[in-house]
Amino acid sequence: MRRIAAIALGSNLASPRGDREANLREAIARVAKLGEVRAVSSFHDTAPVGYADQPNFLNGAMLLATELEPVELMRALLAIERAMGRDRAVVTDAAQSGAAPIKGPRIIDLDLLLMDNVVLASARGMEDQTELTLPHPAMAERRFVLEPLAEIAPNLVDPLSGCTVAQLLARLNQP
Repeated sequence: MRRIAAIALGSNLASPRGDREANLREAIARVAKLGEVRAVSSFHDTAPVGYADQPNFLNGAMLLATELEPVELMRALLAIERAMGRDRAVVTDAAQSGAAPIKGPRIIDLDLLLMDNVVLASARGMEDQTELTLPHPAMAERRFVLEPLAEIAPNLVDPLSGCTVAQLLARLNQP
């Protein structure tokens, strides 16, 4: 059964492939091999959230029609990140270890946001022991995710809240 997956894209470092935009375009090309790309948003230059001592991000979103199950798709997205040079190793003291901090600079970041009406509390067993939660638990709080997603799928519904992407973005825009 084909499902529609909403995927967030981000990059704030150059790589051997080029600048942030080149990284996003390369990731889109690699994700396209997992199904059929239905839409890709424009790219948005955004300030980092959380760990602020890093370059701005270039963010976007895409819709992918795929036969993969959610956990399979997430594993494939993580494999693309690794192949492109991303290390998701958890670092508790980045300054001491010399490694990048959690949520720090990265060549590529791929997050599975929504997949049709699938709701998953967690799914263990991925290589890096990451949990998969769908919808993405922080999606509704992240303007840098909702703005590009609203461009390509404003009527996509968060199955937990029942709100569309456009409604979630409007909530963030309220004073």
